[in-house]
Amino acid sequence: MPTVIGYHDVKDSKHWLASPKREEFFGQLGVTGIRTFVDPQNPSRVAVLMDVPDMDAVVAALSTEAGAEAMAHDGVLAETLVILVEA
Repeated sequence: MPTVIGYHDVKDSKHWLASPKREEFFGQLGVTGIRTFVDPQNPSRVAVLMDVPDMDAVVAALSTEAGAEAMAHDGVLAETLVILVEA
């Protein structure tokens, strides 16, 4: 199971950190070990580290309406999203 880092900008890092939406959305895809990070020099830049059993399923889910709604709920600026996969 690869470990994945997704980083992006958010409108409000406090809201993003407190939101249960991330666990709800990724949990249904079998994602585990979700950890969050905030850039101390730029609090609007955040990252999530997680273990992903099926990367194709996660990528597909992010491109659905439900994925867009989850990102919008958390204040994610989707155009800034970068995903890194453990090599």
